[in-house]
Amino acid sequence: MEPIFVQVAQPALLEDAVAQVARQRGQAIYVPNDNLFDENAAVIVRAALRHRLPTMVTGPEPLEGGGLLSHSISFVERDTRVAAIVDKILRGARPGDIPIEQPTRFELGINLKTAKALEINVPQSLLLRADKVIR
Repeated sequence: MEPIFVQVAQPALLEDAVAQVARQRGQAIYVPNDNLFDENAAVIVRAALRHRLPTMVTGPEPLEGGGLLSHSISFVERDTRVAAIVDKILRGARPGDIPIEQPTRFELGINLKTAKALEINVPQSLLLRADKVIR
């Protein structure tokens, strides 16, 4: 596997970036967690579907918008931990004394509508491991 890196700094260039990956015979697109990509996930996913490129996204919204797979932190766990840290600070803890935490739970999402549109057969073993399946 050889990655194709395409740098994009403006929303107007996202569709061209997906087309560039298709021209270079990319086989899939990974959309990292980034404000530019998060805010324009629908544009990226639509362009990828036009070029028949499966997308790996990082969150539930782009998955529902047509991404094939999503692998992300558990947002419920993140919000719970943030609330606990804010509570400690409001009770007088110094922020510098609170240890940095890493996510411990990750979630896998699969969009079977997209899989069908791309003629991809998702193994049952993967479906059983998914936290969210869009049918």
